[in-house]
Amino acid sequence: MNALLQNDVLWAAVLANVVAQSLKLIVYYLLERRWSWERLLESGGMPSSHSAMVTALATGVGLEAGLDSPLFAVALVFALIVMYDATGIRRAAGQQAELLNDLVEELRAVLHEGFKPKPLKELLGHTYLEVAMGTLLGVSVAWAFLHR
Repeated sequence: MNALLQNDVLWAAVLANVVAQSLKLIVYYLLERRWSWERLLESGGMPSSHSAMVTALATGVGLEAGLDSPLFAVALVFALIVMYDATGIRRAAGQQAELLNDLVEELRAVLHEGFKPKPLKELLGHTYLEVAMGTLLGVSVAWAFLHR
């Protein structure tokens, strides 16, 4: 357990995630002029905390084990898959949820009967900009954390 607590690469990744989630709260406040504390735990939004975490992990592994190590290759491929998923599959799922929620609202207006299904979560994936910002954040946090 002590070795786990002293794993700087792990803590750089965790720190990048915490910073990204905290920035989401601030970005939302700046855009909407109100605090939305649930942003601390939600997926989606600016910057991508998934991208920040996996790029901090890959950066940390690269700095510690070397860019030519098989471990860095695994971390980099993992990061690329996570970022591809965030901008592709999860983003498409969020767009579909948004469309379905709009259709349900239109149907409810027509039916006027207690038709109230729970809305689907729309903020699932990320835009390319959100992933890019998360990536820059992750690399920066890992670099700063591991070179302190």
